[in-house]
Amino acid sequence: MTTFRAFRIHNDGSSCHAGIEAMDTDALTPGEVLVKVAYSSVNYKDALAGTGKGRILRQYPLNGGIDVAGHVAASIDPRFKEGDAVLCTGSGLSETRDGGYAEYARLDARWTIPLPATLDLRESMVLGTAGFTAALALLHMLDNGQTPALGPIAVTGASGGVGQLAIDIFSRAGYEVHAISGKADHFAHLESLGAAACIDRHQLAFSGKPMDSARFGGALDNVGGAMLAGLLPLIEPYGNVAICGNAGGIAFDSTVMPFIIRGVNLLGVASAGTARHMRERVWQYLAGDWKPRHLARVATREATLDELPEVFDRMLAGDSFGRTVVRVAA
Repeated sequence: MTTFRAFRIHNDGSSCHAGIEAMDTDALTPGEVLVKVAYSSVNYKDALAGTGKGRILRQYPLNGGIDVAGHVAASIDPRFKEGDAVLCTGSGLSETRDGGYAEYARLDARWTIPLPATLDLRESMVLGTAGFTAALALLHMLDNGQTPALGPIAVTGASGGVGQLAIDIFSRAGYEVHAISGKADHFAHLESLGAAACIDRHQLAFSGKPMDSARFGGALDNVGGAMLAGLLPLIEPYGNVAICGNAGGIAFDSTVMPFIIRGVNLLGVASAGTARHMRERVWQYLAGDWKPRHLARVATREATLDELPEVFDRMLAGDSFGRTVVRVAA
């Protein structure tokens, strides 16, 4: 049994509170692989969970952090031995089991991924759930026939963590990327990540027609709502729109016309519960042909466990940019 520090989230039925606590490894949620954590990351979901402003946790108390990377400290699963570098994203972390905002985490072996040789632990957490989501979207699109020849890929919410990594990943994979963002002051940065064009969402006028002149070969949409409805009539025949976010709302008003006239496909990207064989494919791509070339530019901040409340507040206030890596190991 080892005592360690953890950012733990409680709910007494009337309010949520969270902070640094001492706990023992024996108190961690069950799992076959005990990991000494080196890094985690901050996602919007983490900010909601850590402040109690979103109903993320399904049980209390739990350690926050939906991403984790570190070295195996002990394992009862023969696939993992002490000292192995591993990572895990989603898979119930900070929802039904203790997450990565702690010096130790106990993982379910089914969802524990050996760190690919061409990634280090910090790089894996710059990617984290955000990079995994972007790459999973591209994999779904490829499996459904997306090719660069269909035309440029629109990436909405391009200034966010998923958006920035998607620009780098899709352009690395050979696609022309058009970044859509409401933050025009970030356009130079988005271009430095590989965006061939930047479009101000405030100046993006949708016609409202069921069908319009095709403009994009496909799209990765982080926004949903009116943005998704506006994009669908602009997609080339047999192009794919992968949806992975709902910043603009969970409902959208559209017609069947893009689907039955142009054969456009709407693909859902559910990264948290992705099957093991798909996880392995995605991480091999992220460590290989799709490895972003500009990870250092995307990771704009490194924080400690003690600094998490400040990071959460800034993120929820819309005052964060890029990816925040959480350095857990001393």
